[in-house]
Amino acid sequence: MSSETPNIHILGRPVTRIGVIGSGQIGPDIALHFSKVFTPMGTSIVVVDISEEALAQGKKKLDRKIDKGIETRAFRAELGQAMKENVLFTSNYDQLKGCDLVVEAATEDKDLKRRIFTQVADLVAADAVLCSNSSHLEPDVIFEGVSDPARTMVVHYFFPAERNPIVEIVPGANTSKGLVSDMMGFYEAIGKVPIQVKSRYGYALDPVFEGMFLASALMVEEGIASCKEVDHVACDVLGYTVGPFTAMNLTGGNPITAVGLDNYNEKINGWYRTPEILRRAVADESSWEVPARGESIDVADDTYSQVRDSLLGAFFGIVGEIVDSGISSIDDMDMAVETALDVKAPFRLMNSIGVDNALHLVEKYSESHSGFPVPQCITDQAQEGAPFDIALVLRQDKEAIAHVTIRRPKQLNAFNNVAFDQIERHFLDIESDSSIVGVVLSGFGIKAFVSGADVPFLASIDSIAMGEETSRGSQKSIQAIEDCTKPVVCALNGLALGGGNEIAMACNARIARAGQRVLVGQPEVNLGIIPGAGGTQRLPRWVGVEKAAELMRTGRPVSSSEALAIGLIVEEVAGDPRDLRARAVELIGAYLSGDEPLPMIPMGPIETPDSLPEVDLGHLSRSVDEILQKAIVEGCRLPLTEGIALEARYFGEVCGTQDMRIGVTNFLENGPRTPARFVHA
Repeated sequence: MSSETPNIHILGRPVTRIGVIGSGQIGPDIALHFSKVFTPMGTSIVVVDISEEALAQGKKKLDRKIDKGIETRAFRAELGQAMKENVLFTSNYDQLKGCDLVVEAATEDKDLKRRIFTQVADLVAADAVLCSNSSHLEPDVIFEGVSDPARTMVVHYFFPAERNPIVEIVPGANTSKGLVSDMMGFYEAIGKVPIQVKSRYGYALDPVFEGMFLASALMVEEGIASCKEVDHVACDVLGYTVGPFTAMNLTGGNPITAVGLDNYNEKINGWYRTPEILRRAVADESSWEVPARGESIDVADDTYSQVRDSLLGAFFGIVGEIVDSGISSIDDMDMAVETALDVKAPFRLMNSIGVDNALHLVEKYSESHSGFPVPQCITDQAQEGAPFDIALVLRQDKEAIAHVTIRRPKQLNAFNNVAFDQIERHFLDIESDSSIVGVVLSGFGIKAFVSGADVPFLASIDSIAMGEETSRGSQKSIQAIEDCTKPVVCALNGLALGGGNEIAMACNARIARAGQRVLVGQPEVNLGIIPGAGGTQRLPRWVGVEKAAELMRTGRPVSSSEALAIGLIVEEVAGDPRDLRARAVELIGAYLSGDEPLPMIPMGPIETPDSLPEVDLGHLSRSVDEILQKAIVEGCRLPLTEGIALEARYFGEVCGTQDMRIGVTNFLENGPRTPARFVHA
């Protein structure tokens, strides 16, 4: 097995064979994602369907997408070929024997699903996990009659399943709690972003997707606007990549949405219903008239305002009702709606326009739409006169260990001011919590611990004074980690760049998943800035001045193996994020028992040369490099706290250079691969 490939398991058992039932709309896409992840480790995938035609079409679809991936260099040609060969399409249900995990993706019919699982339960081992990719049906409805419901749950994927990261994990009343927790970890380990949702018809996200379609269809049905106009305004106001009608065409969702809306009417509230124009579209098997690619849509001002207000009122009201119901949280809904449905995050959007204004829009929509509730969570927040507190940094305590996890998957866990404030708050709370003996700090997912700071956040710095203030703010937050008197182990689940590495270096020790080609780096010089959250002082104290200076002055990242060799991390850990965090807990135990010495950063001055060795700066700014060298040399001759304060002053100075503005602007306009044309001033 490649060192880059984790040994992925469920409840400690390696996954050696996976079954997918259904070769229709979504089954082949689920199989494609499984094949991409598991082919390198020899785990076979089987797709079963009773229709030979569906199997042929499913294989054709999978092969076509893999060929596209090879063409775009998403993966190597040899891996793509192996992925194709690793998926067996068959009508023989006996091929499911030996599967450790089965995901059913058949038609949304409870009787069909029950028959499938009755058959499958007799074919697979007693400890095999049985999941349904139902989009609406409650787990207890689907798995009625299965002898061991403890191993069953809904795992709801979103279109397109091989690329959309969100999955809803929906346990039934008798699903094993341990299995639910482990399946959350399993899906994180294979690159998905799972959220746990309590059982209710439609779960948490489909009522948003289908409810927003209903709100759109009602406007068309009432003659307020056309499909094209609604799609245009939805893209403009809510950030849809494609509007609600275009999305319905792409997903082929008319029939299932019609069924879903009628059931929501009974199971959620009276506003939900199937509009007449949708019933006709289902009967006629017709598509919606939507904007062509690149087509310009002109919407009259009055129409635009009416559509905008209706969309916003419906959007906020729908997500608020879901939170009120208790099946999901504000944090999960804000992140998952944005990620799965590719629209603006609802609660952050309410914060941006003002919660009072959001409540007014919901009340206005409710007044004109019978049965549409005004959510209590929005009413209460408006009465508080404060924005919603949306967690980007999560804390979960397990057996006296606080697990602090940074979760901004769409931004690769990049930090902004809110995240800095939240991490400081967590560590201050942990320090005063007598029930906690240690901390595991990690990022969510397998790609990034923290990929750095949001560049738009850096772009807002418009003066030397603001630059210094920004640096001091991030330093203060990170200082709360270093000041924690309890052992803090950073579990580097993925890359840690810029501020991410600065956060990690404030911990007592760092461990990393083995085989990461890019683990840590201080790439600030590529943006025309210097590290400003303690990096110029902590990196030299962990790896030595000359090595640290070379890394910071060139922006060169290092692999997990090099990070181990230079002493930046203490261990590489084979496996997935669950194994990494478990090892972090073990290390905390060893530190507390005295079996292992607790690593501590030198707090005093360290030996520092008068000048640093020459490095090849290439295109990088010489003026920025001059400031960076002064920050390193002068700061390392001071106690750590004074060196960090000096760094803030130099960070402010660099924010007054032309090259800082050039570097940040270049990144925003051209991306990270295009070198900035610095003027060295």
